[in-house]
Amino acid sequence: MKEQTVFDFHKDCEMNRWRIVNDDVMGGISSSSISLNDEFDAVFSGAVSTENNGGFAMTQASVSVEVPSDATRVKLRVKGDGKQYQFRIKSTLSQRYWYVQSFETSNNWEEIVLDLKDFYPSFRGYRLDKDNFSSNKIEKVAILIGNKKNEDFKLTIDHIKIN
Repeated sequence: MKEQTVFDFHKDCEMNRWRIVNDDVMGGISSSSISLNDEFDAVFSGAVSTENNGGFAMTQASVSVEVPSDATRVKLRVKGDGKQYQFRIKSTLSQRYWYVQSFETSNNWEEIVLDLKDFYPSFRGYRLDKDNFSSNKIEKVAILIGNKKNEDFKLTIDHIKIN
């Protein structure tokens, strides 16, 4: 199948589609931001704090992606910081839970490949007793860091694709 772009960061991309949702929605004090760097890659960075029952930072965007029946993977081209992140997807905007998969990063550019069938349903950090992802569309994507510790983080993202 032909590779399909979910989001490609570049000079004229719609960065206003990306928004931050940190643990301050529950009283936490973690902070983060997402912006384009001089090479027009997205940089999601900040500080996670476990104070006040906090412990996560997330950036998310609404998208409209038809998932071809022969698509099996999500591919992210990222440069990380050696920390673990989650890539999250929703098949509809109204869906209350996310489909989640964790990935490890290094300090080098790399392609992270995540099988669509391995995205499991999760709500507020708890795995749900539902089937794994099998939808033919994705309407929301997110990247979250929440490793149950205080830490600064920086993840540079070039693109997100499906194939």
